[in-house]
Amino acid sequence: MRYGALILGVIVLLVFGFMPLTSVVIDQWSRRDVELRSRLLFSSMRDQVTTALANDDETALSNLFNRLAEDERLLAVTYCDENGVMRYPSKNFPRNISCNDLARSDRPNFSTITNDGRQIYVAAFPLSTEARKGHLAILHDLSFVDRRAREVRFYWVLAIFVVGIGISLLAAAFMFLLLRQWLTSVRQTLLDARKGTLPPDGNGAPPILGAEIQKLVRDLKANRQSSDTSIQIDWSPETLQKLIAEELPGTQVIAVSNREPYIHNKTEDGASLQIPASGLVTALEPVMRACGGTWIAHGSGTADRETVDSDDRIPVPPDEPSYTLRRVWLTEEEQDGYYYGMANEGLWPLCHISFVRPSFRESNWSIYQQVNERFADAVAAEARAPDPIVLVQDYHFATLPAMIRKRLPRATIITFWHIPWPNSETFGICPWREEIIRGLLGSSILGFHTRFHCNNFLETVDRFIESRIDRENASVTLEEHESLIRPYPISIDWPPAAMKGQKPVEDCRRIVRERLGIGQNTRIAIGVERFDYTKGVLDRMHAVDDFLTRHPEWIGRFVLVQVAAPTRTKLESYRRLQEEAIELAGLINEKHGDGSYQPIMLIIRHHEPREVFELFRGADICVVSSLHDGMNLVAKEFVAARDDDQGVLILSQFAGASRELAAALLINPYDSYGTAEIFQQALTMPEEQQRERMQLMRAQVRERNVYRWAAQMLVDASRLRNHQRILDLAQESRSGGSH
Repeated sequence: MRYGALILGVIVLLVFGFMPLTSVVIDQWSRRDVELRSRLLFSSMRDQVTTALANDDETALSNLFNRLAEDERLLAVTYCDENGVMRYPSKNFPRNISCNDLARSDRPNFSTITNDGRQIYVAAFPLSTEARKGHLAILHDLSFVDRRAREVRFYWVLAIFVVGIGISLLAAAFMFLLLRQWLTSVRQTLLDARKGTLPPDGNGAPPILGAEIQKLVRDLKANRQSSDTSIQIDWSPETLQKLIAEELPGTQVIAVSNREPYIHNKTEDGASLQIPASGLVTALEPVMRACGGTWIAHGSGTADRETVDSDDRIPVPPDEPSYTLRRVWLTEEEQDGYYYGMANEGLWPLCHISFVRPSFRESNWSIYQQVNERFADAVAAEARAPDPIVLVQDYHFATLPAMIRKRLPRATIITFWHIPWPNSETFGICPWREEIIRGLLGSSILGFHTRFHCNNFLETVDRFIESRIDRENASVTLEEHESLIRPYPISIDWPPAAMKGQKPVEDCRRIVRERLGIGQNTRIAIGVERFDYTKGVLDRMHAVDDFLTRHPEWIGRFVLVQVAAPTRTKLESYRRLQEEAIELAGLINEKHGDGSYQPIMLIIRHHEPREVFELFRGADICVVSSLHDGMNLVAKEFVAARDDDQGVLILSQFAGASRELAAALLINPYDSYGTAEIFQQALTMPEEQQRERMQLMRAQVRERNVYRWAAQMLVDASRLRNHQRILDLAQESRSGGSH
């Protein structure tokens, strides 16, 4: 229909475009024809008229002129003497035309006059005898020109329409044959694209078809890469649940992580519940509440075994269960080799490039693989269908995706790497780099926080693995399996659960200062993290020392409250960090403090989320000085806590959050002087500027919350599954056609 309308439009344009030109051509041609007829007529009658004039034979001239005027195109003939008097006019000569109306000269003259609404062509020829001088005037009625033009226009339009219809029929027949061949080629191309064997010319199709087919394949891949989650949607547990119901009806969601969202530990009063300080748990737990399904994790609590059923499962959250926690038990040897050894002495420092030498031991690698196999078995056991969606979390499970793929070939495996991915040269240090890359490429989708980390991964694959990389669509095909590489910036829930029941900001300011023994007029900078060498705790303290040295007017009026939860204390680097932090804080307090004032208050214990948010609301500044971080959700939690639109976020440019929270004060944590000056800027920033910056960051965190993060992955998973169904149908159609 569209092409038919296009052809009809072209025909109409041709008709109306050429119609005026046709009239002009016909008019000019007809006038030349009349002029030629007039000349011929004059030549044929000149001698006869001259003789009659010489003999003054009025009767002969009148009869001659009347006889000539009987021609259907000839209107009249007359003779005008030298005084302009008309003589011997034919019977039908127009009465209201005189010789003075006719153009005359000493040479033949041709003109057009209008009489009673009609065009009259006048040919005036000089004609003289010895006794007389004058002009012979021959008048033609030009009305026949209009009739001739109408006839030509009619046949012109008719010819164009006939030709147009003929072209349309030929084009339709050609397009039908072309489309039939194209559809056949598309089906074959989709099957070849699935196998990674698409030939350069589009599988033998004509060159133009081959190019279009390959463009279609690229568009299909781009569709899978794009996500409707870019539309402005108020993402919440409800909208995420609705998305799952619409896009993935009846699909089981299984999450796998090392750290569990709820830990049960033995106390004197029985089992106590603890929510671990983990960015992964902070992000994934609200998503699992919305999705339901099963979360598989290492049971690390001392009372974990006593709280599960016979299948090692427990419904969570305890107050309002919405999903199942399945615990996997590890021996102390397995935990040492897999968690402390390979994961945190090897991969963690390798990926963070934080100047701590990574340690790689064959025994740790062997245990790491064994534990990954254990978790793969747990996923297979928990799967109720052959095609669940499996969310594999973090660097503890680099080889797990490929292991799940062997057990559940139809599963949609989304692996999210919560830490940075280094450049290929750095990753090349790892002795088992190829095994790790192959393990990750068992994923259907492999996600990182930023596009930069995605590019690093693609470069690493290109350097160490024989595979086909599609950089335009950010995918890797290994052994006929395609993995999409995507950036998914992780975030927090909005509004955070920890905000529920929080007192007003002014009350929090007063309560925090009273609890910590800090004066009400003292400005507080807060730092909250695990005791990890990647978080830049020591660098932060050095910056405080530099700041108070350069700006002594803040001594007694400024305190850094550093909250740090002990972690991985089995590892020497972590124990040493904690010891160095305690020693450094003591030296700085001794240098700038006195008996009643300490510029650095180091609090080494775990804080529950409600306590942390209360600290955020009571502080003036939050400092996130990571030396290298995938995202860092502390920065986003501080922003979410400040519903008063006040407070200043100081954020490391090496944290992934800096890509989103551009309104923060960005620092290079290695630059003590620069960070000290940023402290001064933060403490002197006007409230109006604080408000503008905080409102921008709060809008960003609210819009790009954790539910949007999950929605991006699940929408891409849905499209991937739909694409797989199309390929399966094409395969079935091809198989059916071959029989």
